[in-house]
Amino acid sequence: MAKARKTTKVAGKRRKKADTSTFKTYISRVLKQVHPKITISKKAMSIMNSFVTDTFDKVASEGGRLCKLNKKHTLSSREVQTAIRLVLPGELAKHAVSEGTKAVTKFSNA
Repeated sequence: MAKARKTTKVAGKRRKKADTSTFKTYISRVLKQVHPKITISKKAMSIMNSFVTDTFDKVASEGGRLCKLNKKHTLSSREVQTAIRLVLPGELAKHAVSEGTKAVTKFSNA
């Protein structure tokens, strides 16, 4: 996800480009998996990107809060799972936890 910062020359001086990381490619990949024939407009993609970024920030800050509370220095999958349960409502949290567990299992076995 992290991209290297690119530099551009402007009148002999080097200027750093703004670090713009987005979830747009991942959103379109998931859309293609779910509905192969459906596309998404730029405005809808922008809204979805904002939604994913906002949710990521909420989960990350909640996970960080849990780490601080338990006097731990590492954000593990356990903290992320608890943060997901706290941030997302009901059925959505259950699905997110099961998908996360599946991903961690796949990563551990690889």
